[in-house]
Amino acid sequence: MNSTVKNKKLSNWIKEVAAMCQPDTIYVCDGSREEYHSMMAKLLASGSATLLKKRPRSYLFRSDPSDVARVEDRTFISTSSKDKAGPTNNWVDPAELKETMKGLYKGCMKGRTMYVIPFSMGPIGSPISKIGVEISDSPYVVVNMHIMTRVSSRVMELLDAGEDFIPCLHSIGAPLAPGQQDVQWPCAPIESKYISHFPEENLIWSYGSGYGGNALLGKKSLGLRIASAIAKREGWLAEHMLILRLTNPEGRQYHIAAAFPSACGKTNLAMMRPSLKGWKCECIGDDIAWMKIGADGRLHAINPESGFFGVAPGTSYDTNPVAMDTIKENVIFTNCALTDDGDVWWEGINEDLPAHLIDWKGHDWTPESRTDAAHPNARFTAAASQCPTICKDWENPEGVPIDIFIFGGRRGSVVPLVHEAFSWEHGVFLGATAASETTSAIIGAVGNLRRDPFAMKPFCGYNMGDYFQHWLTMGERLGNKAPRIFYVNWFRKDQDGKFLWPGFSDNSRVLKWMCERVDARVGAQKSPIGLLPLEGDLDLSGLAISPEDMKELMSVNTAEWKAELPDIDAHFASLENRLPESLKIQLRDLKKRLG
Repeated sequence: MNSTVKNKKLSNWIKEVAAMCQPDTIYVCDGSREEYHSMMAKLLASGSATLLKKRPRSYLFRSDPSDVARVEDRTFISTSSKDKAGPTNNWVDPAELKETMKGLYKGCMKGRTMYVIPFSMGPIGSPISKIGVEISDSPYVVVNMHIMTRVSSRVMELLDAGEDFIPCLHSIGAPLAPGQQDVQWPCAPIESKYISHFPEENLIWSYGSGYGGNALLGKKSLGLRIASAIAKREGWLAEHMLILRLTNPEGRQYHIAAAFPSACGKTNLAMMRPSLKGWKCECIGDDIAWMKIGADGRLHAINPESGFFGVAPGTSYDTNPVAMDTIKENVIFTNCALTDDGDVWWEGINEDLPAHLIDWKGHDWTPESRTDAAHPNARFTAAASQCPTICKDWENPEGVPIDIFIFGGRRGSVVPLVHEAFSWEHGVFLGATAASETTSAIIGAVGNLRRDPFAMKPFCGYNMGDYFQHWLTMGERLGNKAPRIFYVNWFRKDQDGKFLWPGFSDNSRVLKWMCERVDARVGAQKSPIGLLPLEGDLDLSGLAISPEDMKELMSVNTAEWKAELPDIDAHFASLENRLPESLKIQLRDLKKRLG
């Protein structure tokens, strides 16, 4: 081992894992630039990484075709009883799961280096941050964790001083026999993959996958699944939310946290450039928000990550110019296509179709090919500090005070462009019943309606009914200092299937109305589902949209909403005795208002 570890819990854990996994060597990471470049040099030498000539200090990786995304059916929440995990999670008894995984871990790191990665989720030393230590046998994981979390010798200093940590054990599950040649992307077969969480012990065990959140355990595993369970116990919120700062022409700042399911424009909103003159948007985070009640009684949020792990396909200068400027250099690309002049390419990056590419599987690709050049879930890993619109307070250890919560989904009909909750309890009901039509980015048949409460269905580390109650309890604690809650739908279509709302930078018009509601500058009209903008209160200046289209965008059809009710009933019934009484009352009240 290359350094002495003084934290007794950590030292013992490293020894225990080494005895079980049997690595050739142990390396404790310090998070330095030298370490990152040294690791990349190894990955280049092994053929795992390709240096991109067109993007300074940027690299392309290709995963095994069996290892391309989160594997929700191999993701487990292991609690002392099945009821504590709830019906939205896969549950296995902890003793049984550990026995299975210990069998897989035995000797799994033979022929490899075991990396010990000390990291902070959130600014180091922040009262909202948490420390984790990931043990992994993947150098790809090390370089991505360098970007996505704060890997640092400063974290080790805190650990040496006695700070506690969340243990995160990961192995790709591909031991090497003496003299055996390694493959470009080692991983285990799908049936051997396990992404396991033990919330009662603050423990994460992952095996068999080297990809994304399955392997970068600071991300969804610690950042949401374990953190949500800790947050419930400690009285704060760990949410699948972007955070942005919006500043109006007078200089008044508003902080907004928004939860959307996959493929509903989270990153685009987090990095929005407002079309409204004089308004400014700054990015604080694009995926996860940790929020605690501050000394002022308000909810303060940090982005616990230090990078973006963004979906590449569909990202372009038309859809998200800020993201495109963020990924000009110092980027890790995974499963993108490679151009002949040494750059990356993906579907939707521009209108120019190259005559030849190397696709994400390493094969020749031409416009005549019948497959995608880049995988639909191809990713970029880039430091948040590179974002041109990153907020100067994004690493403020105290966080930023949240004024507004937004929920939403992708709906071609039924749901209007925007409505506001009548109350905190009604806002929790809106979050609890959030739904989206599935796309290729979401598991399930395309076009099906999928309830995804608070965009947390795959990420809540305990019973969803208890999670709803936790939100209600937080509202009681916040009282009149609670953020206002809104629901949006950027994706409503006309009868010809065309989007009615332009979206992207024009979403700032909807956010402006929310800010004006917070300041009581504009009124609202009551509808059966919530409060709608009064005619003329949405700023449409310079926007070519017809009065008829606006009327359709804002319409609330009671017959369509009544048709939604059986699905909401079934959704709530699935939570059985854990559904909070106040949400039953909210559903009953909605039925009354619909008549």
